[in-house]
Amino acid sequence: MTVWFVFNGDADGVCAAHQLRLAGARPGRVVTGVKRDVQLLERVSAVPGDEVFVADISLDANRAALERLLAAGVRVTWFDHHYAGVLPHGEGFVARIDTAAELCSSLLVERQLGGRYRAWTVTAAFGDNLASVALALAGSLDLSAGQLEQLRELGVLMNYNAYGETLADLHVDPALLFARLAGCEDPFAFIEADPFVIELRASMASDLGLARSATTLTESAHAAAFELPDTPWARRVQGVFANQLASAHPQRAHALLVAKPDGYVVSVRAPQDKLQGADTLCRAFLTGGGRAGAAGINHLPIADTRRFLEAFRKAYDF
Repeated sequence: MTVWFVFNGDADGVCAAHQLRLAGARPGRVVTGVKRDVQLLERVSAVPGDEVFVADISLDANRAALERLLAAGVRVTWFDHHYAGVLPHGEGFVARIDTAAELCSSLLVERQLGGRYRAWTVTAAFGDNLASVALALAGSLDLSAGQLEQLRELGVLMNYNAYGETLADLHVDPALLFARLAGCEDPFAFIEADPFVIELRASMASDLGLARSATTLTESAHAAAFELPDTPWARRVQGVFANQLASAHPQRAHALLVAKPDGYVVSVRAPQDKLQGADTLCRAFLTGGGRAGAAGINHLPIADTRRFLEAFRKAYDF
């Protein structure tokens, strides 16, 4: 029997999979990728008797592959907080899916594990821009202000590391990062022993500095959209920059359009004081998806740019 781990390459996906591994699930095969690479189940060639753990990717985007695996007698357990659609039924399928705005996949794994490895959940929540959730969870850990900042930075850097068009845009392949985390029950031990934080800290600061020259496409008290150029640094920084904008202006929705040769990659953040609507907005466009507070469109054709901006303003500029 082979155990498969299939997870998003961002902070939440990596931390969720790491928690499952710490709890005793030993992956024989790992499937992950860049943040926007969500149709990961297509790469799973499991056979009857195999077990697949999935974390932080949309079931709806992987429905055909999931049905194929279940029909073949593969057991699948799914942890996620994105839109799922109708859940399949089957003896071999277990769904731990909750789309509430202030949840992340790592927290769903923690609940399954009875609260174990909470420091990793705090890290994931910070990475997913759920600072209030992270702080609430951290209250039970008796952390110093310095330790809390270390977990925040680790989560943000793990998330920053996942954004890119291909693995070539990233600093560390998420599969390699997952391997480097092996055996680390304590995030502070990882921070001390592994150069990951030091490696990425300066790069993220440099990319954010460049992002501050973003072109404004539309801006009001309730909705603002910006454009970044077709460059590796812009692709890397899009998630962190969108989260920074959301934190700086919590009453405002934000859209970040990163140019591609034939269109844009879009990141949307709902107002932090009203985390809703981002997934509905993005799902109205082909390749769009996400969750209520944060969503995106993998490929927005140039011809659809005006339609998107109009829909964005209509959704939030009230």
